[in-house]
Amino acid sequence: MSSSVITTERLILRTWTEADRAPFSALSRDPEVMALVTPHPDRAASEAWIDRQVAAQSSDGFCFWAVEHSGSFVGAVGLLRVRYPAHFTPAIEVGWRIARASWGRGFAPEAAGAALRFGFTTLAVPEIVANTIATNARSLRVMAKIGMTRNPADDFDHPLVPDGDPLRRQVLYRITREHWAALFKAVPGRNTCSVNGWRKPDPVPHGGPSCPGC
Repeated sequence: MSSSVITTERLILRTWTEADRAPFSALSRDPEVMALVTPHPDRAASEAWIDRQVAAQSSDGFCFWAVEHSGSFVGAVGLLRVRYPAHFTPAIEVGWRIARASWGRGFAPEAAGAALRFGFTTLAVPEIVANTIATNARSLRVMAKIGMTRNPADDFDHPLVPDGDPLRRQVLYRITREHWAALFKAVPGRNTCSVNGWRKPDPVPHGGPSCPGC
């Protein structure tokens, strides 16, 4: 049985179930979804990845959760401890992987923004990071939408990716709790934007210019 961890206007971020394994395996073998990240070559690799999320949830209280929309699995989004050595570690990262059929609907920033809110308000972590390669335009847009920023001096070679691999050089984005609070702090009596939990004045539609995350 799954347990809901976070709910947004449209999504549920929850713990993993056996029923999630097949759709996650299909997602992780989609060449378009995995083109700019380390692929899962087979079902066993996807199963092992889910098992690591279950273990992280048990030990840390957070992981890359399964994401559900209208009763259907649409991807994985959440927080993880960075386990490899780098100049910015120890750190907590936010990440996402959305099924291609659900692209273009704003699910990644909606879920990732909610994960940031969980990290800063429930876990009280001081900073959250994200990384990808410089040509991953979709992920870079998500990072910007949820308020993260990049300093090129932070870019790094991923220690778990071999020399010569195009995925080795990574750009790093960060957001501190203070910066997040300044951008997205809730204001009592206002409607809530689905991204980051930021609250906007009633006349402003979702995605309007007054919402810094949309």
